[in-house]
Amino acid sequence: MVIMAYQVLLVFILAIICVRTEEEASSSSSALRMSKLERIELREEARRMFYHAYNAYMDNAYPADELMPLSCQGRWKGVTPSRGDMDDALGNFSLTLVDSLDTLAVMGDFSEFSRALKLVIKDVTFDNDIVVSVFETNIRMLGGLLSAHVLAMALKPDVPVLWWYNGELLTMAEDLGRRLLPAFNTSTGIPHGRINLRHGIRGLSESRETCTACAGTMILEMAALSRLTGNHIYEQYAHKAMDRLWKIRHRTSDLMGTVINIHSGDWVRKDSGVGAGIDSYYEYCLKAYILLGDEKYLARFNRHYNAVMKYINRGPIMLAVHMHRPHLQSRNFMDALLAFWPGLQVLLGDVRPAVETHEMLYQVMQRHTFIPEAFTSDFQVHWGQHPLRPEFLESTYFLHRATGDDHYLDVGKTVLKALQQYTRVPCGYAAVNDVRTRIHEDRMDSFVLAETFKYLFMLFGEDKDLPLKLEDYVLTTEAHFLPLSLATTGKNASYLTFNFDDEEDDKYRKRTCPNMASMVAEKVRQPMRQLLGSTAARPPARLRPLNDPRQIHALSDMGISVLTLPDGRVQLLYTTTTAKSAKDAAEGLTFMREMSKWNSLNDVDNGVIPVGVMLKGNIFSAGPAHFGKELSGSERHIGTIRFVEPTDACTSIQNQFDVAARFAVAVRGQCTFAQKVRNMQTAGARVAIIIDNVPESSAENTAIFAMSGDGKDDIVIPAVFLFSQEGQFLRDSVKEDPDVGVIVGELKSIKKDYGHTCEDETCDGFEGALEPTIQNKDSFDHLKKVLSQLVAQFELSLSTEESLQQKSDCKEEIIDGDVHIIDDKFTNEPDRRSICKKPRPPVGPKPFGPDIVSEFRPLDAYKNAMESFYSTKDMEYTESTEAVKSLGGIKSADFADTSNNINVKQADTKVSSTHDETKSTESDKKPDKA
Repeated sequence: MVIMAYQVLLVFILAIICVRTEEEASSSSSALRMSKLERIELREEARRMFYHAYNAYMDNAYPADELMPLSCQGRWKGVTPSRGDMDDALGNFSLTLVDSLDTLAVMGDFSEFSRALKLVIKDVTFDNDIVVSVFETNIRMLGGLLSAHVLAMALKPDVPVLWWYNGELLTMAEDLGRRLLPAFNTSTGIPHGRINLRHGIRGLSESRETCTACAGTMILEMAALSRLTGNHIYEQYAHKAMDRLWKIRHRTSDLMGTVINIHSGDWVRKDSGVGAGIDSYYEYCLKAYILLGDEKYLARFNRHYNAVMKYINRGPIMLAVHMHRPHLQSRNFMDALLAFWPGLQVLLGDVRPAVETHEMLYQVMQRHTFIPEAFTSDFQVHWGQHPLRPEFLESTYFLHRATGDDHYLDVGKTVLKALQQYTRVPCGYAAVNDVRTRIHEDRMDSFVLAETFKYLFMLFGEDKDLPLKLEDYVLTTEAHFLPLSLATTGKNASYLTFNFDDEEDDKYRKRTCPNMASMVAEKVRQPMRQLLGSTAARPPARLRPLNDPRQIHALSDMGISVLTLPDGRVQLLYTTTTAKSAKDAAEGLTFMREMSKWNSLNDVDNGVIPVGVMLKGNIFSAGPAHFGKELSGSERHIGTIRFVEPTDACTSIQNQFDVAARFAVAVRGQCTFAQKVRNMQTAGARVAIIIDNVPESSAENTAIFAMSGDGKDDIVIPAVFLFSQEGQFLRDSVKEDPDVGVIVGELKSIKKDYGHTCEDETCDGFEGALEPTIQNKDSFDHLKKVLSQLVAQFELSLSTEESLQQKSDCKEEIIDGDVHIIDDKFTNEPDRRSICKKPRPPVGPKPFGPDIVSEFRPLDAYKNAMESFYSTKDMEYTESTEAVKSLGGIKSADFADTSNNINVKQADTKVSSTHDETKSTESDKKPDKA
């Protein structure tokens, strides 16, 4: 008996040990440590990758700004065909060499570092009559010069080949800094976006706008220049710009918009995220504290960070919102530039969400090989380009240093192998034009050498492999090194006169560091993989049920019931008869209207007014242009179509005779939108139409955007952008009838004129553009009569309860309902009429109650029903309990029983998202690095 008990106990203990061993094995299997030999091999492969690109640039492009790896020649501003805003970083000042100087030093190649310094000192000049981006020139050129100077001076005592260096780069940096200073000459202190290196802001076309990141990414380089030279003016101007940006933040949400008017300080675009147009502003708020030791920047960053994590962060997903309505999502996609955010969170010490967001990005990369320029919340490609950006590697590097988890070495290895397999070409590394096809683009930005290969090398290297102590420096947004000793070097207190809200900020200052002892990154990543899975259909925030009893009770009082579907969508059902009182019912109706209006925000809210293209009775949504003649109001352009040769219109049009006085059509790609339209204008075209080159794109599944210009104002004809599916319809129509007529104008106006309403400016998609006809006038009159009775009953139900409590005469009020019937006409305009408040008994059937299940569309249920009736050929009369079964069309109706509810059923609470930026190559978003 005792022996049997011992046997049972032994088996039990062995079982526990086995289970425990399996758990540990499964846990450790996902975090196997990379061997030292493999790590060294990857470090050396990263070094070879850098030199393959560096030597290709030096042999084939220097002293040009960039290398074009496919054509194997240099890119010069004003010589090479313009790419529009993408060329703002160029200044004919050997950009790639200056930007990559400190990479040579980090890799320990002191002889080449010394040779490159001499080349820059001898060949580079800034006295050029060239307009450049203030932001790009600051982070790439000024930052590159300062970083190379700092490292040269630090290495000089121990490296004989650098003994000759005597601060020449600092002199060049001060020359460049003086040339950038006129940009700050604005009434707000917010700098211009562009400047002429020789003439300053004189002679430039009126410049009114800049992005938040463009204005807020100056403080590190300018402060370093001041403290290294002793001239404090640079730091003072940069502090003033940062202070102004802080002052114009949204005071309720603490969020920043994306585009600012530099003269008034007003927001031009109010969408707020952590990606393009705003990213490095947040980065420099924190790093200004790290570099300069000024706690006001830490306090500001903490305010911004709390707002971002409250409103923008959706678990691992970061979706932009409206800064003034932060609960309202402004777009349904993310851009690749937000990949810097996990690295910034590591610097702050908030590692857990950094691990989560990084894992989300890694899932995107594994799905598409590279992280596309923009991708949706379910990981689908929005913009397919990948210009070999470094932000994801930057976050990977910082997470590895913070956690010591070799998983991040494996992530870096995956990136390295993808670059080698898909982007390496004989003459350097070529950007990917579309991650779905992996077609190359003739482009190798300077940040590929300055950041991408530098972070790869540092990730696989160890501290002893580097010639400097990384903990003594802060890395700028371009991965340039600035010494932390600047916090006590040449400090000037005069800039403190520009401080704002110091007392208010004090309570947000953090003076403690986080405890990393219990942080196990794999335990955080694993749930992310399970959550995201292979589809990640929607952001986690959408999967949380509405279960706060206070919210549900408040909605119930207003007659709104909450239903949570199995897939996480929330439906709101509104019925007036279940409201606590008539007053609550009216508040419920107002609530539903507000929700519908918020959801119906379209591209107009982000500055894009859609264009309409009408062809063979169909109206298509199309994108406008930031150049050429504006299509607005009732203006119409009517003509016939001709496709240009060559099809991309990047060179002179060969079939000018066919194109003259017609609508010219070209395909997107190979050159800027403006260049295409300019060539079509020269050929005599009246209107230019650009068709997307991304297969299966359409206005139904892709956000409308405005085509970016190239800074010139010589285009006078209108230009529109059609997506692929709409473009194919146009091609097919021209094949059937070469002289088919096309009408182009503002979408809202065209739909209005041709029988399509655009209430609340929600003109999206395309519809048949046929003139409305009434198929059955008797049925139409009967429906009007029934709806009139329903409206009257509803107005009566809202007034009955208050009427019983008040004795007052009739008075004139404005009724702002969804539909009013005045003189047998339907309108959604407010109506001034006399409302009688005297008590009177209810008459007629009980009040109806519209059931609204929300996606939310505009709430004009009756008007939409009427419009659907216009196009309904066969009206069925059935014994249905619903007067109107769907918003999109009348499927069944019971006109005999007017007491039935009107059910307006829509989809879910997912808020429609819009966007107004172009694809990365031809965008007017934030310049290329930031």
